[in-house]
Amino acid sequence: MITQKHLDLHGDQLAYRIGGDGEPLLFIHGMVGSSRAWRYVMPRLADRHLVLAPDLPGHGSSGKPRGDYSLGAFAAALRDMLDRLGIERVTVVGHSLGGGVAMQLAYQHPELCERLVLISSGGLGREVNWLLRLMAVPGSEAALAAMTSPAVRLCGGAVRDWLGSRGVRAERADESWRALMSLSGTESRRAFLRTLRSVVDPGGQAVSALDRLYLTAGLPVQVIWGAGDPIIPVDHAFAARDQLAGSKLSVLDGVGHFPHVEAPDTVAGLIDRFVSATPAGGQASVRHARGQLRTVVGEAALTAS
Repeated sequence: MITQKHLDLHGDQLAYRIGGDGEPLLFIHGMVGSSRAWRYVMPRLADRHLVLAPDLPGHGSSGKPRGDYSLGAFAAALRDMLDRLGIERVTVVGHSLGGGVAMQLAYQHPELCERLVLISSGGLGREVNWLLRLMAVPGSEAALAAMTSPAVRLCGGAVRDWLGSRGVRAERADESWRALMSLSGTESRRAFLRTLRSVVDPGGQAVSALDRLYLTAGLPVQVIWGAGDPIIPVDHAFAARDQLAGSKLSVLDGVGHFPHVEAPDTVAGLIDRFVSATPAGGQASVRHARGQLRTVVGEAALTAS
């Protein structure tokens, strides 16, 4: 059974879903998402794994303080959450923004990460959907408030109910609608915009992990992407594969930006097989990262001299 719980983290509430038993899997949702995004995948894996999915700070049922919403701050919060729960190492699964957070966690705290699964991940290229770039422009607060107004929610809800009564179900559109409607509150919109502007500017994604991916060479990586992703292009998946020697790539036909919602059986199967068949990186990854950094620093010192 998957249950929702809360813990106090530095004076703010952190919500999370947890269940199952076995090797731990940490699921990190995307921007304007929550742990609910993993509602189809977690039960499919809970009979073989301990599954854990937080609502990142500023998202879902977690607190929305006026604070730091950078990738580094999210990674630190996850580190502290794992420590509070007594979980020493995890396979990290990140979607969209959560993929960027997952890579940041592996970079900042490699001792916590045994494997990395990136699903339609941010941080692997400049391109991103035009709407997110537009929202990063100063002054977008008013437009976002109008898009999530009571009138829009009422009309949109009526359309969804009408379609549902006629058996029409589109998981991709439904997930996008839920994400947008989660921003109906002032605090939620403020947290979203701070998060967005920490990683996206009007020109596209402003944060890239490509220059540091070599540090994860000791960490097994599985990349999963929807071939029809309209938010982050599938080209980024191939760029990640080229940068990550030995990584596995699965591109899903007929799937958009939410593979774990649109094709949960396939995604759960890929994760389960990857974890079962791939030895954990563990301390080997830590030693590799430290060795690579020392080599780069040493070469830079020689060049400077």
